[in-house]
Amino acid sequence: MQIRTISRKEDTLGSVRYLLFYLLCGSASGLSHLFINWHSQVPTIGASGAIAGVMGAYLLLYPKSRILTLIPIFFIPYFVQLPAFFFIGIWFIFQFISAAGASAGGGSIAWWAHIGGFVFGIIFLKIFQNIPGLGITQRVRDRTAKQRTPRLQAINTVGTASDPHLYGSISITPREAQMGTRKLVNIPRGFRKRLFRVSVPPGVSHGTTLRLSGMGRPIDDEKRGDLYLKVKIWKD
Repeated sequence: MQIRTISRKEDTLGSVRYLLFYLLCGSASGLSHLFINWHSQVPTIGASGAIAGVMGAYLLLYPKSRILTLIPIFFIPYFVQLPAFFFIGIWFIFQFISAAGASAGGGSIAWWAHIGGFVFGIIFLKIFQNIPGLGITQRVRDRTAKQRTPRLQAINTVGTASDPHLYGSISITPREAQMGTRKLVNIPRGFRKRLFRVSVPPGVSHGTTLRLSGMGRPIDDEKRGDLYLKVKIWKD
């Protein structure tokens, strides 16, 4: 799956406060696991509790955001876009059921660390939103401008019934526009999802159109229309 959880969450809190938020979620998730499994002799290690905290905060901030999700069906990868509240809600229910069914001190997954991190992520977000920033984040952001857009992008195409061609857009950064880049693109086609690579040549400008031959609608049994992707360059 692809969730721009980290980048969007970092944009909301800022780099410095996000780092502190992430570390606090990791610590709180570990303490949650320790409290529930006080007599366990099984060691735990990992960052999944901190990531669960990020997911809890993401759910609160962007409940209707669309999450590109990989669902393998008979070894064939299918991609669907699910609302964040549905995807993360199902995930949390699964964590709770797994934690309730796990034997005390047994298992190889710290389910209660996930649950604790998720809950404390929501709590810490509320706290951090009431703490004013110090301006450090903007100075860090000015020095570390975004270099790349997500490698996997979901693109919704448009077109008319009388036009066999399809039209959409692809997002890249100024550096990618200068140096060139390759992206994995997921595009709906009817009730199917197609995943393929798109090469963006170096030196493109904002508004440049890339033509992908034969990726449009069927014209006849042998020919198809084209797919036209307009380049959009992100500017910080």
